[in-house]
Amino acid sequence: MGFSPFKMPIYSSKCGLIIMFLMSLCCIHPIGFSQGELRVGFYSRTCPQAESIVSSVVREATLSNPRTPALLLRMQFHDCMVEGCDGSILIDNGNAGERMATGNQGLGGFDVIDKAKAMLERVCKGVVSCSDIVALAARDAVFLRNGPFYQVPTGRRDGRVSDISHAANIPEVGDSIQLLKSKFRQKGLSDRDLVLLSAAHTIGTTACFFIETRLYNFTQGGGSDPAINPDFLPKLKAKCPFRGDINVRLPLDPVTEETFDVQILRNIRDGLAVIESDARLYDDRATKRVVDSYIGQRGSSAFGQDFAEAMVKMGNIGVKTGSQGEIRRICTAVNGVPL
Repeated sequence: MGFSPFKMPIYSSKCGLIIMFLMSLCCIHPIGFSQGELRVGFYSRTCPQAESIVSSVVREATLSNPRTPALLLRMQFHDCMVEGCDGSILIDNGNAGERMATGNQGLGGFDVIDKAKAMLERVCKGVVSCSDIVALAARDAVFLRNGPFYQVPTGRRDGRVSDISHAANIPEVGDSIQLLKSKFRQKGLSDRDLVLLSAAHTIGTTACFFIETRLYNFTQGGGSDPAINPDFLPKLKAKCPFRGDINVRLPLDPVTEETFDVQILRNIRDGLAVIESDARLYDDRATKRVVDSYIGQRGSSAFGQDFAEAMVKMGNIGVKTGSQGEIRRICTAVNGVPL
């Protein structure tokens, strides 16, 4: 059941109308708002349907696969943390590509980006970059899970390099808090950004593969991570038994797994974090203070806006604009490379 902009309005659902309305609210972020050389409304003249087409594709994909929002949100993070936000994660060049890196295992949602790109090429050929589609799709994914709607500065161009070796420094689930902080700072992101962007785990799932060590081989004696709540540990082990199926998936936020909210930070405080990197946020005085600041009525109300600001900040890492990069014809291959 494909969606075509030539057969029906871009938005026919209540959700779509809400998004279009919110996109028109300049009181939140005026059209002139810029982030580096990017700007909100970059395609307002060259492809005015761009954002609504992406939103429609994301919405339809979410209806058919509820995992879609989490996949798209994770994709932007993994794109930006390697070559910068240039769509390099989308390039499919076999085992040499960055999507094959260990830290990128389990990435998905590529088909959603490809579909949005194909529709945009029919309407505005050679105008909208794949990297901008990734950023817009992540925003719409958050909104579809009851998260904040925020304006996305656009104008990115696509990179031409995707190399697995360049993804060697991507944050990993088993990193210490010191290493996580270092990796984020190298990208110009603060300790607060680390906490907020980690809170994207409020939606989505992980595979037992990523927590096996934490459950059964965290200490030299083969014990579990002591940060795990004693009441929660047997539940995790029941879902991920020793030498069981490492591909079994479980929610990153077992309390409100399909709703974007601050519950993930309460889980971290209470020892209910599923993956190790989330738990480590409570090991450090600075990140612990940030986690605690969002727990409570006042902090919860600020969480959505602060998360949106962190996403926009991340979305400006290493962007290519103007004469840099290119606008790919398809997102999986650099222009000029035989298909």
